[in-house]
Amino acid sequence: MTVAARPERFDLPGADLRLAADRWGPRTDDVVVFLHGAGQSRRAWDDAAEAVAAIGWHAITVDHRGHGDSEWPIEADYDWDRFADDVIAIVEHLGTPPVLVGASLGGMSALLAQARTDEQLFRAVVLVDVTPRMELGGVQRIVGFMAAHPDGFDSLDAASAIIAEYTGRPRPPTPDGLRQVLAHGSDGRWRWRWDVRFLEGRADMIIGGDIEALREIQVRERLHEGARRIKVPALVVRGAESDLVSTEGVREFVDAVPGAQYVDVADAGHMVAGDQNDTFTAAVLTFLSEVRTGTTRR
Repeated sequence: MTVAARPERFDLPGADLRLAADRWGPRTDDVVVFLHGAGQSRRAWDDAAEAVAAIGWHAITVDHRGHGDSEWPIEADYDWDRFADDVIAIVEHLGTPPVLVGASLGGMSALLAQARTDEQLFRAVVLVDVTPRMELGGVQRIVGFMAAHPDGFDSLDAASAIIAEYTGRPRPPTPDGLRQVLAHGSDGRWRWRWDVRFLEGRADMIIGGDIEALREIQVRERLHEGARRIKVPALVVRGAESDLVSTEGVREFVDAVPGAQYVDVADAGHMVAGDQNDTFTAAVLTFLSEVRTGTTRR
């Protein structure tokens, strides 16, 4: 069954900012919100959201502030707390706790939001290649790549070649899929569809500065606090080849969240859904079925 996406905008109270979103499937209380990683857009979830909607869930994919089709804050306010604010605003807008599927930045935002309250913001949580403990080398590599091309690319083909070199994976038959994450400027250059100011204040991650700046220890502790406050079903989906999330990091999270489940996706790196979408989606669908029937391990 084909399910079409319906565009929507979320107005964020107090932020004078609107987030772009797509709704998939029937409007029910069985809601799944998908939050993408840094430098991505909601389009990264299209296949998974359609599959989730096809089994009766109401899926919502959202572009983070400064990403995709969402608005960019005038003052480049990309503090971690602002992303947590946005998650809370989305949940309040929905009026019912959703299942939250968050990759990287999306998962971090959800944990930071939950760290603020003992009230359960979510019906269940799926963290996609993100845990409170992240490996420094992987963080540096990702942020370094994000910062490496501030002037964009000559063409989609050039961008495809550079991305393939970064991921170590074959180039797709056509680069047209990159139109989801690259915009064609009036000067003919193709640039990322996210605000490069997002990287301001994170330069130490690239150049290897002070370890406290690299790890952002205070944020890490708050991520751990968010994990400890999760009292609902939880699942970590890790790319088996990820250099950002280690098996030790996953075990640490599972120890903090009793009953949390863990799936390792073979032949996938940090971009799990992009690398192995069918396997990723199958893991999410299985978990959602358990959430719906109340059979998740606790």
